[in-house]
Amino acid sequence: MDFGAVLQTNPPSARTVQLAKLAEAHGFSHVWTFDSHLLWQEPYVIYSRILAETNRIIVGPMVTNPATRDWTVTASTYATLNEMYGNRTICGIGRGDSAVRTTNGAPTTLKTLRESVHVIRELANSRAVEYNGATVQFPWSNGSSLEVWVAAYGPLALKLAGEVGDGFILQMADLDVAEWMITSVRTAASNAGRDPASVKFCVAAPMYIGDDWAHMRDQCRWFGGMVGNHVADIVAKYGTESTVPKALTDYIAGREGYDYNQHGQAGNEHTTFVPDEIVDRFCLLGSAADHIEKLQALKAIGVDQFAGYLQHDNKEETLRIYGETIIPAMAEHIVATS
Repeated sequence: MDFGAVLQTNPPSARTVQLAKLAEAHGFSHVWTFDSHLLWQEPYVIYSRILAETNRIIVGPMVTNPATRDWTVTASTYATLNEMYGNRTICGIGRGDSAVRTTNGAPTTLKTLRESVHVIRELANSRAVEYNGATVQFPWSNGSSLEVWVAAYGPLALKLAGEVGDGFILQMADLDVAEWMITSVRTAASNAGRDPASVKFCVAAPMYIGDDWAHMRDQCRWFGGMVGNHVADIVAKYGTESTVPKALTDYIAGREGYDYNQHGQAGNEHTTFVPDEIVDRFCLLGSAADHIEKLQALKAIGVDQFAGYLQHDNKEETLRIYGETIIPAMAEHIVATS
């Protein structure tokens, strides 16, 4: 199993770079960041600095969207970073949430998302593609390589992820929901004539090492609110009696609006509706042993990467315990069971 660290690009930017370097030192393979240009600093600028000061870490957004950035500009950015630093980028993409809602926009259609995945991937892999009625290609790009992973929750978005994604990003660590979604993506891939095993699976959720459960839950409750934004869209589209697991839809009954100025922040005042049970199910909290147990369960249902959000007050210690204890233990577990 690979491990990623998910950061916010809050100033000072040097702090983000420092955490990325620390993640690499502790054995993480990926550093992901939020991508909302009004709420945080520009991630692609910071990626260049991270790549310059690390040796092997792979960087990318969790997640970008097709609405706020021109697709060809996005692809050019990846191809440029790859030429500079040797194919160490990845693109996580979804329909759009905080980046579009803060400008009174709305998530894109799935058709737009599908088209953007194709255009970005082809261009950033040094290939020609049809775009706005023209055949375009970067004449300066040679040998660039980029995987595009699709973030999804609803049934049609999961279908799209299986049909076109190099990977699937699930932003929560609930085992029942993850198993349902992974099965949905694999089925879609198979129905599209793809090898289901070719689609990689990433579960992303807050990770917090500690023993004060009340404090850990309060530090990570924001995540249930963030997920609730997407779930509210699903319920609005499909109702409460859809095939979506009840574990995902029932808890938002008490949701009353959301303030994106507090998006992804510990202590978010608009996430009090999220119960402790949901925090525990969606996140990885507790001792190293608690984390290892849940990671092994995620691995067993097909998860290839766990990406841990670090929007809390225990970043360095959590990274340290992962590097010294959890990542080695998971590597030993894989060897022992192979």
